[in-house]
Amino acid sequence: MRKLFLTILSLTTLATFAQRPTTQTKPIKITGTVVDKDSGQPLEFATLVVQSVDDPSKVDGGITDFDGNFTVNVPAGNYNLKVEYISYKSFTLNNQNLTSDKDLGKIALTLDATQLEAVEVVGERTTVEVRLDKKIYNVGKDLTNSGATISDALNNIPSVDVDVEGAISLRGNENVRILINGKPSALAGFGSTDALRQLPADAIEKVEVITSPSARYDAEGTAGILNIVLKKEKVLGFNGSVNAFVGDPANAGVTFNGNLRTKKFNLFTTLGYRYRDAPGNAIFDNTYTSGSFDRVFEDRTYNRLDKNLNANLGIEYFLTENSSITAAGFYRRSDENDLTENSNQRFNDGSVTSETFREEDQNEDGDTYQVSLNYVNNFNDDGHKLTADFQYSKNNQIQTSVIEENQNIPTNELIALENVFEDEEEREYLIQADYVLPMGEAQFEAGFRSTLEQSITDYQLDSLDQASGNFVTNENLTNKFTYDENVHAAYVQYGNKYGKFSVLAGLRLENTILKGKVESEFDPEALQEELGIDVDVNFDKDYLGLFPTVNLVYEISETENFSIGYNRRINRPRGWFINPFPSRSSRTNIFQGNPDLDPAYSNAFDIGYLKRWKKLTLTSSVYYQKETNSFERVQEETGQTTTDGIEIVRSIPINLSTQNRYGAEASVLYNPTKWLRLTSSFNYFKFSTEGFFNGVDYGTDNSSYFARLGSKITLPADINWQTNAFYFGPRANAQTETKGITSINLAFSKDIFKDNATVSLNVSDLLNSRRRKSFTETEFFTSRSEFQWRQRQVTLSFLYRFNQSKNDRQRNGNRNGGGDDDYEFEGGQS
Repeated sequence: MRKLFLTILSLTTLATFAQRPTTQTKPIKITGTVVDKDSGQPLEFATLVVQSVDDPSKVDGGITDFDGNFTVNVPAGNYNLKVEYISYKSFTLNNQNLTSDKDLGKIALTLDATQLEAVEVVGERTTVEVRLDKKIYNVGKDLTNSGATISDALNNIPSVDVDVEGAISLRGNENVRILINGKPSALAGFGSTDALRQLPADAIEKVEVITSPSARYDAEGTAGILNIVLKKEKVLGFNGSVNAFVGDPANAGVTFNGNLRTKKFNLFTTLGYRYRDAPGNAIFDNTYTSGSFDRVFEDRTYNRLDKNLNANLGIEYFLTENSSITAAGFYRRSDENDLTENSNQRFNDGSVTSETFREEDQNEDGDTYQVSLNYVNNFNDDGHKLTADFQYSKNNQIQTSVIEENQNIPTNELIALENVFEDEEEREYLIQADYVLPMGEAQFEAGFRSTLEQSITDYQLDSLDQASGNFVTNENLTNKFTYDENVHAAYVQYGNKYGKFSVLAGLRLENTILKGKVESEFDPEALQEELGIDVDVNFDKDYLGLFPTVNLVYEISETENFSIGYNRRINRPRGWFINPFPSRSSRTNIFQGNPDLDPAYSNAFDIGYLKRWKKLTLTSSVYYQKETNSFERVQEETGQTTTDGIEIVRSIPINLSTQNRYGAEASVLYNPTKWLRLTSSFNYFKFSTEGFFNGVDYGTDNSSYFARLGSKITLPADINWQTNAFYFGPRANAQTETKGITSINLAFSKDIFKDNATVSLNVSDLLNSRRRKSFTETEFFTSRSEFQWRQRQVTLSFLYRFNQSKNDRQRNGNRNGGGDDDYEFEGGQS
């Protein structure tokens, strides 16, 4: 039954699962409602199995919707009917002669006490679900997520890697689109992943890895999409949980998730506060072929103190039995203090000739707001649906920094004292509508979306004039940069099933408008000369593109299938890649945006294979991607030196001509016994890049891989022990080689208070080995570096569930597992 249930779920983009009638034009319609016998609560995603009496190999079926209703179309004939739901006793009707539509009425299922103990194991087996265009991972039972952030949780998902600086990649490609409940969201940050380090992992219901996105999704993200679906309970009454944690280095917080559901409304909220100290370190050992010094050694320490408050509140009001409107609001307040200390030694012929100490004390206060409205109307029980969404997001970050650099050798004197003020404001409007029309066995979808984003960065640099003792504004670098990105899109897509073949094809049209404007004391030509770039810093670009998608699945059997996917995607440059003003984190190594950067485009192909056995599930795929105008960050001389004669090196993003990427991946879930669960995944990829910039050839060929191995063991006294090990192999681009990285996470948990509470202990980066070691070589310098964003973290957490037992929570999680597009239309985030 479970195999059939999983197979049926993988095809829910289709309007119905019945076979095409062969002997009549109008099929027989079977309807009914499935509820819990004791509470009367509808059972969503219960399974109806319809098996032909004359030919038992012919099996059709369907699943119930949110209200427990099902509709299945079959040819006239004799059938055995069976309704099943995990941990409930089945309901059967045998030898039914169906010659006209039949309403089975209300079917009340009772709990099966003999299965309750197996619910947890069943949940573990279905941790991954494979659909036409994605894989779905339920991360709610990952012990290492207790007290962790969303960014930490993503690092446990197959195909995904979060590097030491928090950059997220999918199959080794960092151009991945992050969505929250199917939409761009301030919860995930405005193009930055920093916000994901502040939100609690226990707010996640599931993560959808979408490597071959259908046309309903934005075309942004050449690697694909990660859709983070947040929890929102659907059971009647009041329930929720409280999670408190404390750790070392200093890490403490509390998160509350609550849900109140009645017949007319659903009220949900998530509140959380976090205090975190995240110490890190780095070294840079640079050698130069010219300049005042032949070697410069930097030793940096980072002390990052983050305090943030997150509040999310929403209400879903049911207008009728088939329609509802949801309003939600989100607020995040962050207070951060980062202290970076940089000890710098300069050498000539092996001897230290100069030594400086640089200290940057940075304070950042941020406020993020988001409000959203969602309307959904289910015209009937067949999937005919209309949804509409509006969302407004605003983020304001005020950053002040004091940078002081002193010389210790050969003399003691002040080199520079600077005050930096940066005010960044980001706004985003989102308007969209989606329409779904079942047409017999097929399904047609259409919709549109407009996203209007604007970021304004107001930057001022004041330097101490040691002669006068006064601070003077640096007019060369003080500026105001406004960046607009407006995207308007419309799509259509069609899905159908032909025997063992399922197809989902679509076409998306997107118009991208990118505008940049710099307000500075310089005129444009003088500004170009000052910044060392030969491009227009004020720009207005307009791109129109078609993005087709095709996904095919061939069912070999109920437990085995092949899939093929094709999609065209776009990679739009974010604001910091465009802003031409250099960073101030270092006097000698700076990052500078490139206003001349154009979007990159990719064509991607994916072939997948899924096989399920009784205790083992295998998912695998091979893929190929060709990207044009691909982004590459390169380092080059600026021709400028510091006041004490050190060459200034610039890192700048550019458009290279092409990048070809090949890869293969496999993931295995294995449950040999009730007390042991094993997971493993492996991803190998190879890429070749070609292209020139400023007369330098940056073409390269390289390959790398990463592997993940996890185990979950139930020890005596029902103590759970989970271990996750990860290794990312060596890799390189045109200028830089990076060594492999190993990390291990460890966690233990124990249920107490009659399974209403859980206490957990987890250790992130057990070996303290999550360090990036790199070597960069160019014609004018070499650099050896080592960087550790965060040291080993130990966390103790306590989770208490009220009005919600552990098994109830797991059953609800399975009910919320949803169809192909349920996350798209829920509207509220909780």
